[in-house]
Amino acid sequence: MNFTSVTFLFFFLPAVVALYFVLPSGGQKRARNGLLLAASLLFYAWGEGTYLALLLVSIGMNHLLSHAVARSRKPWLAIGIAANIALLVVFKYLDLIVDTVGLTDFGVERPDESRGTFRLPLGISFFTFQAISLLIDVGRGSAPAKNVFRTGLYIAMFPQLVAGPIVRWDEIRTQITERSETWDRFCSGLQLMMLGLAQKVLIADVVAVVADNAFGAEPGSLGAGAAWLGLAAFTIQIFYDFAGYSNMAIGMGRIFGFELPRNFEHPYSAASFREFWRRWHMTLSRWFRDYLYIPLGGSRAGRFATYRNLLVVFVLCGLWHGANWTFLLWGLWHGAFLIGERVARRAGFPTLPRVIGVIYTVLFVALGWVLFRADSLPDALAYWGDLLPGEGASIDVPETAIYALVIGALLAWDRTARWGESLNPDGTLGASLRWVGVLLLALLSFAAVASSTVQSFIYFVF
Repeated sequence: MNFTSVTFLFFFLPAVVALYFVLPSGGQKRARNGLLLAASLLFYAWGEGTYLALLLVSIGMNHLLSHAVARSRKPWLAIGIAANIALLVVFKYLDLIVDTVGLTDFGVERPDESRGTFRLPLGISFFTFQAISLLIDVGRGSAPAKNVFRTGLYIAMFPQLVAGPIVRWDEIRTQITERSETWDRFCSGLQLMMLGLAQKVLIADVVAVVADNAFGAEPGSLGAGAAWLGLAAFTIQIFYDFAGYSNMAIGMGRIFGFELPRNFEHPYSAASFREFWRRWHMTLSRWFRDYLYIPLGGSRAGRFATYRNLLVVFVLCGLWHGANWTFLLWGLWHGAFLIGERVARRAGFPTLPRVIGVIYTVLFVALGWVLFRADSLPDALAYWGDLLPGEGASIDVPETAIYALVIGALLAWDRTARWGESLNPDGTLGASLRWVGVLLLALLSFAAVASSTVQSFIYFVF
């Protein structure tokens, strides 16, 4: 059930919100939590059918494991992490392993070559990482959920189930029973949700036409202008697509009284790759930092151990995004730049002026998106070749996509956001202006949704 579908926006979500506030809020939110859990399971079953059983297995397994970890940390923590990774490997990476290792020689064959061994369950990367967070946080001293329904709500809550943000157990465990739903929080959540919807349907989906035309062209056939325009379009698309989903998820969570962690902070205003990863998909960055990078030794074990740890983290970060060698290389791309920046600082190279640093970061992040978007390494190499000066085919570029591309680029800059905030002061006038803006965005977004031109979120496939 897509967040931008008519079914979700006009039927499912309004019904859940109405029922939620009719139910009593006492008794540690039992009734309201029960509704949210039931709605979340229905939400997942709507699009995944029988894979709902996999989600239920993950919930039940991790609830039992969390209590086992609380009683005796070793070896249950290791067993629990291994069990979750095993689910991820089987359902996400088995085809890559079969193709790479050549297991067909040993009788392991795909029943249907066009589909692969398993269809990728929606959100498996996200809810698996949340389950691992539960086990690690309990292993570090947090209390597990008292019953399986609370564990289920943590793992499966529908606003962030499919594409995050990745919520850690320590961040939300007390909110499950002690949160407060207020009118101010409801209004703030609604505004953020409408902003996220507009980011998705008014910017990401509009520029997606240009990106799809460019990356869907015959490899090596584009002219430089068309290739750069397509890359710029995808650079804007993936940010507003993912940030839009995150803002919708955070906004919906706030409506129900939850404060979910922020996931983006104007990443295209970063002046280095290190800063970029402090601004892009921040919940994933913190997950890898706290649960992998620091336990490996972080930057405390010496220069070369630090470089090794960075490469390990970003190789796994790349593979987390997809079972394809292009994603692994995309992770290596970012890891290499992070190491290069550390080497440059250690060697005493002068710090770039901020504007130059932002240009450098956005340029090489964008070039890295080619690996992320291309179907294969040869296709990525061919697209990089198209970026070089030369003749080639053009692509169809709707006029609306140019407007969306320019507006998206301007709004992605943090100084534009600060300038907008300075024109929108607190008080009655500022609140009124915000609601006028939200209403306008909502009307335009609903019109786009009704036109049936909305695309699925990019991160749904991870």
